[in-house]
Amino acid sequence: MKKLINDVDNIVDEMLEGMVCAYPGHIRRLEGLDVIVRADESGEKVALVTGGGSGHEPAHGGYVGKGMLDGAVAGAIFTSPTPDQVYEAIKATDSGKGVLLIVKNYSGDIMNFEMASDMAMDEGIQVEQVVVDDDVAVENSTWTIGRRGVAGTILVHKITGACAEAGNDLSEVKRVAEKVIANVRTMGMALNACTVPAAGKPSFDLEEEEVEIGIGIHGEPGVNREKIEPADATADKLLAKILDENIFNNGDEVVVLVNGLGGTPLMELFIANRHINKVLGDKGIKIYKSMVGNYMTSLDMAGFSITLLKLDDELKGFLDAPCDTPALVVPAR
Repeated sequence: MKKLINDVDNIVDEMLEGMVCAYPGHIRRLEGLDVIVRADESGEKVALVTGGGSGHEPAHGGYVGKGMLDGAVAGAIFTSPTPDQVYEAIKATDSGKGVLLIVKNYSGDIMNFEMASDMAMDEGIQVEQVVVDDDVAVENSTWTIGRRGVAGTILVHKITGACAEAGNDLSEVKRVAEKVIANVRTMGMALNACTVPAAGKPSFDLEEEEVEIGIGIHGEPGVNREKIEPADATADKLLAKILDENIFNNGDEVVVLVNGLGGTPLMELFIANRHINKVLGDKGIKIYKSMVGNYMTSLDMAGFSITLLKLDDELKGFLDAPCDTPALVVPAR
């Protein structure tokens, strides 16, 4: 195993310290905790808190900042954050307008965020929760009941963050979050596995010419393993599964998010995006915006995912609203 680390036991601590050193104008760390919050005063608004296991950078702390998240909790690598840390994030970000928890659909995340929510509500903090389940690959998987939450979560952060920044109340912010969740779908694939530092070896084995279709962001099994095909054919396969959901139709406008899993060159992501644009155009689906890059990774896994979000005027307005975070900046128009 070749990793640029010091001590396996200190990876998350040193990563968070390094993030704050890089972006002191955007984020700060709660003392003694694996919690990142906004460096500035967010004012009296609904707070957004999310989190999950580390290893998916820039998710989740990279999206803390004006116009997106107010707090993010980092668990150990591929491990849900503990309820007490989530509870501290809720307390630190609440301005009296309530807190919305954005949780990916993994059993540990849901259990721990719900426990933290109960603790906070016992202290009189208003808390609501939404669960992101955008992965169309499988209905149930390792660590989940129902579909997994993957890269589409970033679009939930962006749009819901803009809704909160605009001063809407908690019920309205939750409504918009649920609207995004209902209209976002993702499908991914892997060229090779990631290596969890504590394990010291790849999390699964693929033959030299083999890929896994529908892989999860923790290396959970997908739909099937097959021989590698050219980029266009691979994108076709992922898109077909998404379009089979029958929510994206001729005349619709969508966001396309082509997400690298950590080990894929941007060159290859742009090649995939080129074909995705052509296929959707041929189907009469208009691309309002394309986003290409590493948004929710899986350590050093090679592969990518495609996310489509169907838009209306409301969601377009929030998508285009300015934000300023370490991992995503949308300038004011």
